[in-house]
Amino acid sequence: MKRLLSEPRPDWKQKIEEQGLVFSTTTMPDGKKIEYWNEAAYYEFTMDEVETLEVTAEDMHKMCLEAAKFLATGTMGNIGIGPQALELAAESLQAADMDVYGRFDFIYDGQGGPAKMLEYNADTPTGLIEAAVAQWFWLQDVFPEKDQWNGIHEALIRQWKKMQYRTGMSTLHIAHSEAEESGEDWMTAAYMRDVASQAGWTTIGINMSDIGWDPNLNRFVDLDNFMISTMFKLYPWELMMKEPFGHRLLQRAHNPRWVEPAWKMLLSNKALLAALWHLYPDHPNLLPAYLNEPGPLKEWVAKPLHGREGDNIKVHAPGISLEQPGGYGREGWCYQQFHALPDFDGNHPVLGLWVVDGESVGCGIRESDGPITDYFCRFVPNTIDAPAPLSAQALSSTSSKSSKAGIAL
Repeated sequence: MKRLLSEPRPDWKQKIEEQGLVFSTTTMPDGKKIEYWNEAAYYEFTMDEVETLEVTAEDMHKMCLEAAKFLATGTMGNIGIGPQALELAAESLQAADMDVYGRFDFIYDGQGGPAKMLEYNADTPTGLIEAAVAQWFWLQDVFPEKDQWNGIHEALIRQWKKMQYRTGMSTLHIAHSEAEESGEDWMTAAYMRDVASQAGWTTIGINMSDIGWDPNLNRFVDLDNFMISTMFKLYPWELMMKEPFGHRLLQRAHNPRWVEPAWKMLLSNKALLAALWHLYPDHPNLLPAYLNEPGPLKEWVAKPLHGREGDNIKVHAPGISLEQPGGYGREGWCYQQFHALPDFDGNHPVLGLWVVDGESVGCGIRESDGPITDYFCRFVPNTIDAPAPLSAQALSSTSSKSSKAGIAL
């Protein structure tokens, strides 16, 4: 893996916004503007690296499912979600409720050593539009002759088609929380609505706060009092369980088919890291991790069980002692062995490996200036040091893949 420089397209900002990435610019408290999208550089993989990392991600997904079964037993406690939520997650896992996607975060430096898993964002993963759409169009504009580690868009459509076939459902409600102000959640939900529509679903958008309960139907309903049968929600399960309607979620027979399903509570929880290390000690792709305390670790990163975007993370390592602000931590902590991020001329990348239906389907790379990948990181596109597949070249030349830009706003 190499980090190479590239000349940004003159109209890059307009293009990424047209493709749905409307949340690139962040205004700092001092008025300075920073950009999330960065095409002044790109990361290039060899095909061997991609194939190795794909196997790693798929093996890790299988291991995570086993770790979820272990967490569901309650052996490691209620993992910050409470006994009722744990029971609901266990029932959902036992029922094999269908899921769609997830994103692993891995450390990888391209120097021949094994990738190390940092966490699994399996319930409400974001970073989707930039990984699935924006970097693909960047490739067509800048390096159309090259390949890219990116089959996310097509995989999502396949999985939504599979879900429709298996469930017999045809109407899909898609919800996000309007409390998120950057526009990322809104656009991610809009993109998911787009790929589901391409898969044949009739989609209906709704805010999480507008979901109602009809006591006569004994079901969740939308603003038109239409019963919700299948719901994609970009809202964490642990927060749903704490809402006033949370107790209704325990009545599985009267609930929609939730996507992502309740068992994703077990995979999105940082306790998963400790469960994995317990089940697979010394696995080359894992970092030692322990629940509630560092255990034997001398250098560690403390992660709140429900934390996001680096909030509240504590780092204790030689030359590093820091604690990020945020509102997490009361639910409990997982302590993971500290492992420095790679350093590419002061840029520290983390690989986001996307998994759809258990299959590794693409990569999105975020890089930071420091040891924590936080709100101020940058997304950098990728290429593979290989020619574009003939099918991709044909699609590019005929604009058949332009549906990637057809996000329903």
